[in-house]
Amino acid sequence: MTYDDQDYLRRLPHLDRVLIGSAELGLRVRELGNEISRDYRSSLPVLVCILKGAYMFLSDLTRCVAADHEIDFMAVSSYEGGTQSTGVVKIEKDLRTNITDRDVIIVEDIVDSGLTLSHLVELLHTRTPRSIRVCTLLDKAAARQKDVRVDYRGFEIPKEFVVGYGLDYEEKYRNLPFIGVLRP
Repeated sequence: MTYDDQDYLRRLPHLDRVLIGSAELGLRVRELGNEISRDYRSSLPVLVCILKGAYMFLSDLTRCVAADHEIDFMAVSSYEGGTQSTGVVKIEKDLRTNITDRDVIIVEDIVDSGLTLSHLVELLHTRTPRSIRVCTLLDKAAARQKDVRVDYRGFEIPKEFVVGYGLDYEEKYRNLPFIGVLRP
């Protein structure tokens, strides 16, 4: 499906600009799917989608992963509706899948401070998976407060608050087919 990103932008006065267009997103998600397919062709990894933000990314990514895989979901919160992480990580929905001796790929929308992801990786390691890797659509490395490893990276972005393609501000803008920047 193709979208007119500029048409969305014209209708939404709170958006400043498109940072990553829908066509560019689609291409990079396919490339990430190919990388994961190559790395896991002889395994059955569990892709763990971090809700709510990564749902759209996972939906597209899973269709691009040719290797057999399973999916599960976790809801983790550290933003509480604002534009900055609170630093306090809350598990709101946990996995249903037993990940003991399994390959796990955490599918994130964005890695920002690294605080939430670091906590999540530590928590999942206590469940003795074979491996844990991280696949993120967006990496805001300039905002990093905690060193975390990102194995599959869609795009590195500047230190700006972004919305769209699953990412929100106060539960709005998740439906945008691109990554946009809110007006300051």
